[in-house]
Amino acid sequence: MDESIDIIESRGRGAVSNQTGRFEKARRSLFDDGWNTVDTAPKQLSTEVHLETPRAIITRNTSPDVPFEQSLNAYRGCEHGCVYCFARPSHAYMGLSAGLDFETQLFAKPNAASLLEKEITRPGYVPKTIALGTNTDPYQPIERQLRLTRQILEVLERHTHPVSIVTKSDRILDDLELIARLAKKGLVSVGISITTLDRKLARTLEPRAATPARRLAAMEALAAKGVPVTVMMAPVIPALTDHEIERILAAAANAGAHHAAWVMLRLPGEVAPLFSQWLGRHAPDKKARVLGHLRAMRDGKLNDPRFGHRMRGAGPYADLIQRRFTLAAKRHGLKVATREVADPFKRSAIATSVLSLPKTRQTAPQQLSLF
Repeated sequence: MDESIDIIESRGRGAVSNQTGRFEKARRSLFDDGWNTVDTAPKQLSTEVHLETPRAIITRNTSPDVPFEQSLNAYRGCEHGCVYCFARPSHAYMGLSAGLDFETQLFAKPNAASLLEKEITRPGYVPKTIALGTNTDPYQPIERQLRLTRQILEVLERHTHPVSIVTKSDRILDDLELIARLAKKGLVSVGISITTLDRKLARTLEPRAATPARRLAAMEALAAKGVPVTVMMAPVIPALTDHEIERILAAAANAGAHHAAWVMLRLPGEVAPLFSQWLGRHAPDKKARVLGHLRAMRDGKLNDPRFGHRMRGAGPYADLIQRRFTLAAKRHGLKVATREVADPFKRSAIATSVLSLPKTRQTAPQQLSLF
């Protein structure tokens, strides 16, 4: 694991470096030639948004570890800047860094909604839940101006299509009425990710995401409108946030959540050195313990990409987290989400029949159970 990458002081960002993308031919690094040419002062990095126009928008997935078969991402990169984000390595395909580039060089797909409508109305299309927020947050700050997620939800509502949403932002409340209408038809579920209730820790761990208190408030507002809400402790970070499991589940239950899910921290590719750097900067006294626990759960490595292992880890510590989470969820009346009941709509043919009917004959599907 290469931790020799230059540290860059930046305000309001998660990563503390901007390592060269793994597909680049040359590696860039700072060098002080003795003439004071290296500026070490903290930098205020601006966010740049680039437009891309893909030919298809729905991504298919066959992984047994995740609870969806179809997903959609209107954005590439994420301004929330969560330092642990597993999606960071994907920026290398754009010739950019998984570090600060991932949270400052963003890509938006303005034709996402029109592509979606084209794909779901093709003859032979079989409707299955489309997951939003699987790679980058659909309600990150630029959504307020671009409204791509809103356009996508309008298409799905128009075609009575099931959708699940995962976010760390209370900006989801901008679409509360639309989401509530989908909920009345049993077509939507929302996962709110809460990693910590410690606002100070959250500001460095996930600097531009909504504060924990605002996420709980969003959860409460959604639940009040009848939207099924899952609290997602994703990821659980050993020796840093794992002591909050019981508190987070209690707070979520009080806010109206019905289900709970968790994922153990995983550090694929470039995320491992980025997270290690972050620990050295923001939690140096806990760095050895955090990384030690991760290695103990993954055969001495910081990441295990094998299906069935990458989301949970193995061994006594992982088992302890599972037991604590399950017991706390039960105590607070929360159902623990599992892969076997991943798609809340898959057992019903109602959505399929609705999509196949002429528009004048469409009827609202009955309320479906979430899990």
